[in-house]
Amino acid sequence: MALDNNIAIVTGGASGIGAALGRALVQRSCVVVLADIDADGVQRTAERLATGGPGRAVARHVDVRDPEAVAGLVRDTVASHGRLDLLFNNAGIGVGGPVEELLLAHWQRTLEVNLYGVIHGVMAAYPLMLRQGHGHIVNTASMAGLVPAPLLAPYAASKFGVVGLSLALRAEAARHGVRVSVVCPGVIDTPILDKQEQPGLPVPRSIQGMDPRVWLTRIGGPPYPPERLAEDVLRGVAANRPIIVAPASARLVWRLWRWFPALVLREVIARLDREWRAPGAG
Repeated sequence: MALDNNIAIVTGGASGIGAALGRALVQRSCVVVLADIDADGVQRTAERLATGGPGRAVARHVDVRDPEAVAGLVRDTVASHGRLDLLFNNAGIGVGGPVEELLLAHWQRTLEVNLYGVIHGVMAAYPLMLRQGHGHIVNTASMAGLVPAPLLAPYAASKFGVVGLSLALRAEAARHGVRVSVVCPGVIDTPILDKQEQPGLPVPRSIQGMDPRVWLTRIGGPPYPPERLAEDVLRGVAANRPIIVAPASARLVWRLWRWFPALVLREVIARLDREWRAPGAG
């Protein structure tokens, strides 16, 4: 599928992966609707991208937890531009900590944004794409949706759900001419690495004061630039890959997990134990 001159929606478009995807699409002459719960941030990003290529970016304030808001986003995009070629269900949050210290509210918030946000996008766009006879839905999951991710149980549960949803929908959609891919990045250099606390939710006791960026870098390696990930993603979308894993180090971990799950799980447990005992951890 050629990615030039498409009509695209990117949720979580104010920063990080979403903003990088928006920039790469604008450079490919696409019209990009950037949606985010951060109204001011997404407006600034859209204005910045407006000068970054031959395409066009517009901002929409949308909370993906609200199915009516997401449906309205899709409906308005089609009313303005006549079609929807690409939907990137990218909005997400990070919530972690030992399971015994988490509240039910931590699980609910994570699933509402990371999984139900994707479901709301699919339910709004998929019927439209069926009527069009074309379109590509791209859902952002994570390596935490493919391999064990201790201390990230709510996040991992939501991302495993996104992977399962995406692959099931891909199998259904293929005969209708609609494509579905799921993106499973490793550690990406985005603001999510610097947000330990979610509004209205307590930080679990044993990770208070822990720097998520430092900890994830020790576990997963140096953060990968979102601009490079965006190019990886768009190459995968153009090639209609079912699962897009990047960077190369993440692909290696995924292959090892598929081939030697018991060995990898032992290493994950051992590494977690070492990190948990490190000064300033736990």
